[in-house]
Amino acid sequence: MSDPTKHRPIRSFVRREGRLTPAQERALNELLPRYQIPSGSSPLIFSEIFGNQNPVVMEIGFGNGTLLAEQAVLHPDYNFVGLEVHRPGVGRLLQQLDKQSISNVRIMNYDAMQVLSSQIKPASLFAVWLFFPDPWPKKRHHKRRIVNHDFLDHVSNALEADGILHMATDWQDYADHMHSAIKNHPHLSLIEKSALRNYPFIRPSTHFQQRGQHKGHTITDLYATLTKTGTS
Repeated sequence: MSDPTKHRPIRSFVRREGRLTPAQERALNELLPRYQIPSGSSPLIFSEIFGNQNPVVMEIGFGNGTLLAEQAVLHPDYNFVGLEVHRPGVGRLLQQLDKQSISNVRIMNYDAMQVLSSQIKPASLFAVWLFFPDPWPKKRHHKRRIVNHDFLDHVSNALEADGILHMATDWQDYADHMHSAIKNHPHLSLIEKSALRNYPFIRPSTHFQQRGQHKGHTITDLYATLTKTGTS
């Protein structure tokens, strides 16, 4: 009899839930059904989910959701999908969405790799954001880093022709890893921020960035787009 543990995927996260406040728990119970996109195996049709044809931005690991809510308010002509596995952060974002009557955000409380591999149609995302993911700094844990060849395969498949993958980290070793992973991927190419066209987003400072800067870490932002046919 085979051992099912041998076939479990390596997770890039650990569920450190923390304590739910009464307000967050109430938001999960009352508001999540309104904003949540269910998990499943059927490809998502964003025009039906949002009721419009606006470009879609996906943030993977939105933390407390402050950045996502701010960007949704600043850019009402874009739709935003936030992925986060930690329920307190989901509850906090739900509170912000309700308080500010934000209608262009939907939430998925699921593993990003599962969502990207089974629910995102090809060429359906304008941008994918991955800001300050767990760097798994110990070498024996590097296999848990979300940025790997499979992840970039899914992202490149999901991006529109001129779509952008935007990543940020405060760990230099992880920045080097991200840079190398993109350089070695056949369908993605690094692009300088100054060369970005039709990308209206300016990433504000986040809690994780401020914490990294306080520790003296260098903040690195990386941008990638689909490799054009006939170019390296």
